[in-house]
Amino acid sequence: MNRGKELRLLLLIFLTLFLFVTVTHSAEQYKKLNRDAISQIVDGKYDTAIEHFEDYLGKHPKDLESMYGLAVAYAQKQDTAKAIVYVEQALDEGLPFSRFLAGPRDLLKPLADSAEFKALAKKHNAELLHGPVLGCVTDTSAKFWVRTANEVPVQVIIGVSGKTGSIIKSDVVKTSQAKDFTAVVTVRGLKPDSRYYYKLLVDGVRQPRLWSFRTFPVSGNKARFNIGFGGGAGFTPQYERMWDTIATHNLPAFLLLGDNVYIDNPTRQAVQQYCYYRRQSRPEFRDFVASTAIYAIWDDHDFTTNDAGGGPEIYTPKWKIPVWRTFTNNWNNPYYAGGENQPGCWFDFSIGDVDFFMLDSRYYRTKSKVKNPSMLGDAQKKWLFKKLKSSKATFKVLASPVPWAFGAKPGSRDPWQGYKAEREEIFSFLEANKIDGVILISADRHRSDIWKIDRPNGYPLYEFESSKLTNIHTHKVMPGSLFGYNKKCSFGLLRFDTAIPDPQVTYKIINIDNEVIYTFSLNRSRLTHKKTK
Repeated sequence: MNRGKELRLLLLIFLTLFLFVTVTHSAEQYKKLNRDAISQIVDGKYDTAIEHFEDYLGKHPKDLESMYGLAVAYAQKQDTAKAIVYVEQALDEGLPFSRFLAGPRDLLKPLADSAEFKALAKKHNAELLHGPVLGCVTDTSAKFWVRTANEVPVQVIIGVSGKTGSIIKSDVVKTSQAKDFTAVVTVRGLKPDSRYYYKLLVDGVRQPRLWSFRTFPVSGNKARFNIGFGGGAGFTPQYERMWDTIATHNLPAFLLLGDNVYIDNPTRQAVQQYCYYRRQSRPEFRDFVASTAIYAIWDDHDFTTNDAGGGPEIYTPKWKIPVWRTFTNNWNNPYYAGGENQPGCWFDFSIGDVDFFMLDSRYYRTKSKVKNPSMLGDAQKKWLFKKLKSSKATFKVLASPVPWAFGAKPGSRDPWQGYKAEREEIFSFLEANKIDGVILISADRHRSDIWKIDRPNGYPLYEFESSKLTNIHTHKVMPGSLFGYNKKCSFGLLRFDTAIPDPQVTYKIINIDNEVIYTFSLNRSRLTHKKTK
């Protein structure tokens, strides 16, 4: 081969690689592209954002988020006529009008105040913006989260069938502007392990949809049930069908273990709101969360930035409390750490005789290189140890946003391998107090894994990891795992059966096309400390 042909071949290889990386990067970053342009609008860089949206829309003429972004940008430029053009274009292509009512309201106020927009609002008459989101289910109660366009009364009406049966009504609760026009409505007096159907009354108007859900088995009793879990849910339109896939399993509960919406912007509340609103407006997600109890904790991309933490102080940095409040406004958890006096997102709940401990790895996290680094902080650790010691559950599930196994992310100090002493403190506590039946679950890595963590003085701890719900970006399978899968988006399904003589938990990895990729069962007898004579 002559020198000229060699150079042309090298150039061709370089261009091919460049195009591949460019296209891949663009696809991987969809969850970030429009979010970052909204951040530019917040900073007053309207023309830069417009250039991005117009360029992307030119290449993808039906991209709804670009139309939405252009409406926001032109609203901020006080060009209502152009903003309305993009509103109408987005509506014609299927974006719900509720997106423009939800906001971020500060960014859309110039548009919302215009006569043209008010006419559209009157035409669409959309008071219910987001939800209902089912949560806090027990054997006798449930809570329902909603967001409305105005501060209006909401009520839930529950029946035992779709058409007939006894009726149970919740109290009437008014949505609050202080909580971003949301409210949580509680229904009590339900029967265990029973299916119910419900409707919403919003400002006295019965909503057309009928939803259903199932209460949990009797608290503390032996039971058989499934739940799902996962993380890594970056907003990716072609993968939003994942929520439909999960919904086919009729799960009573689903655990979102962090990187649920990918914000990476702790100082701009409007950007945080935008990331929540675009997911909450997706019809697949709305249908899923209306009938499946959702329990959510955050990881780095929802709380701060990549691999970062908040530090040991409650009020420092100043963005921590606003980020926490935004989180609490957008989920329906049983509680949020210690509330205003001890903010965070940790909590626990139970289904039958299985206890779940949802951990916060970010709010009080110190840097891993400081002396005695902590991921959890003293208050959360004290809470966890107290809860574990008092638990009588057959299985106890420790849910962490980041992997427990040291080989899950080699070389990184972000997961538990950067906090080895604290992890050892937790595991040693289990052994010192003879706490049996513990399994570990986690997220963060964009794949689904099984890990076995051998212990010198206790039973092996098994970790089930899943964090590629809707992400395009993939992390490679690690050689130290018992099994790993990363070819398609996937979620974890846990089947608990505590009614058999040797209770069992089964982990299934299921992909976005509803294919069962792998099944792994674990009996309680393998999670027991040896009795001392």
